[in-house]
Amino acid sequence: MTTTEIKQPNFPPKEFKDFKRDLIHKRKQHGSLIPLLQSAQDSYGYIPEKVIHYISELVEIPAADIYGVITFYAQFRLKPLGKNVIRICEGTACHVNGAKSILRTLQDDLGVAVGETTDDGVFTLLSVACLGCCSLSPVIMINSDTHGNLTPDKTRKIIKKYKQETAKEVQHEGN
Repeated sequence: MTTTEIKQPNFPPKEFKDFKRDLIHKRKQHGSLIPLLQSAQDSYGYIPEKVIHYISELVEIPAADIYGVITFYAQFRLKPLGKNVIRICEGTACHVNGAKSILRTLQDDLGVAVGETTDDGVFTLLSVACLGCCSLSPVIMINSDTHGNLTPDKTRKIIKKYKQETAKEVQHEGN
């Protein structure tokens, strides 16, 4: 199959140019699956089902095997991240200083477990080994903002603030 014979999906051309280029150049290279999955995730923010099937056809690897690779490696996601990504530190200092109670507060307040995104797509809750902010333990990061010396009450107030800001943004976009 030549480059011109490759079926092209209906992707917005500007946004997915690099992913499409990677598909063309790497489709028959041994060991190209992971770089292709990384490129897809960089383009979409996660790996959509339609892309898995498209890659499957091009590299001639069954989609079930590709799902196996995606679910084996923690770097890959099958669902998009929320607008606000919360990373809770579960390193030693945070663990000793109450990270478990902060995690329970987040899970209760958001209604999600670690690795999940709220139904409205506003929050994704992730656990990390260390954020490097031990003197602020327990600590979370929401997007690029660090919040430390947390208590359950302080955590609830922070989440409430993000919920209010998101509601204002949605209202502003609607007008």
